[in-house]
Amino acid sequence: MPAAPDTATVANPTTAAPRPASAAPASSGLSAGEGITAALLGVLGLLSAIAPLATDLYLPAFPQMAQDLTTGATSIQLTLTAFLLGVTAGQLVFGPLSDRFGRMPPLIAGAALMVVAGIATVAAPTVGVLVAARLLQGLGGAAGMVIGRAIISDRATGTAAASAFSLMMIVGGVAPVIAPVLGGVLVEPLGWRGILGIVVALSVVMLVAILAVVRESYPASRRVADRAERLASGSPLRALRSRRFLGYSATFAFSFAVMMAYISASPFLYQDMMGLDETAYGLAFGANALGLMVVSGASAKLATTHDVRRLLAIGIGLTLAASLAVGLLVAFAAPTGWLALPLFVAVSSLGLVFGNATALALGAVPLAAGVGSAVLGAFQFGLAALVSPLVSIGGATAAPLAITMVACAGIAAIALALAPRAADASPAPASVARAG
Repeated sequence: MPAAPDTATVANPTTAAPRPASAAPASSGLSAGEGITAALLGVLGLLSAIAPLATDLYLPAFPQMAQDLTTGATSIQLTLTAFLLGVTAGQLVFGPLSDRFGRMPPLIAGAALMVVAGIATVAAPTVGVLVAARLLQGLGGAAGMVIGRAIISDRATGTAAASAFSLMMIVGGVAPVIAPVLGGVLVEPLGWRGILGIVVALSVVMLVAILAVVRESYPASRRVADRAERLASGSPLRALRSRRFLGYSATFAFSFAVMMAYISASPFLYQDMMGLDETAYGLAFGANALGLMVVSGASAKLATTHDVRRLLAIGIGLTLAASLAVGLLVAFAAPTGWLALPLFVAVSSLGLVFGNATALALGAVPLAAGVGSAVLGAFQFGLAALVSPLVSIGGATAAPLAITMVACAGIAAIALALAPRAADASPAPASVARAG
């Protein structure tokens, strides 16, 4: 779709590799000036946020759900596990489909599936029906996440892609942080079915926005050309095994695991250990979310003029340092309230990580953006599902949280160090519409 009139063209020889000429938009059915408008970026942000909202918004309603459905906490927990499994599997399904059939058909199908499955969750008479509906809801929601990333990769490269991903992460990255707070406020007046009804309403908005704003970014002519180039290279999936893709994907996934560890432990940490009431907990949670938003916005601006990998390295370094500070405070039995500052730094610093790591990872697989986005997303949510329960091991102590954060941040730093720069880092112009 045509870019906004005030399109910014940027180039940086030290960022992600340019797209091969055979896959360039200008020669494959997209106009040379086509980029990412503010409206499109807003819709893609919603696509990235819908699954985290559907995951975390109803968490405060778990006790009410168990009572209404006459079941135990373990059965209710299965509704969350089923959704995460659906999101993980859905990305592996819809990503390759979008490479084969274009972005729009699977994107619309996934959004429609999420609406229908969402209606089933609201009307579920038993926990078994609810678990099945949540599995299908996660499967459909995954389409927006994985294809949204691929659309940005189709339309922008290098610094422009990093800027667009960072802006998108303002919405997608903050959603899992603020969703539990919103759920806690809404659960009493609306009930758990009302909260799941909000998810359905957001899914309908997502479907309408897709139909109104999003246009095909990977037309048939380009799919044919890319398929021929992949076949000529001898191994269509060779790039997915490269150190660049795996390194940046691991950097992204383990950094996201740091945030998921914080989110999972935060109710116990802030309310039980620090003694905050629900209002104060919401304010502390909101402050960290605001920090993440501000840094993500700053990263989007800086990515247009600075080395994307260097920005990523700074973000990883700050996250690791803050995680180590949490570990030291716990090890030396410092007052629990002191943990608030390093936690704020750790969460906020991820604003320099998410968008830039995504751009560099997908920049390593320009001929398979859909599959690459699928692997990246499955890695992200699969690891998050494994990490979240770890922070509750050991009882009334913050040690599991500290150990998990340090381990994940350390692995992210190692993965970044092992990821080589692009071999062919020649300047390549890339355009993205200014959000403002």
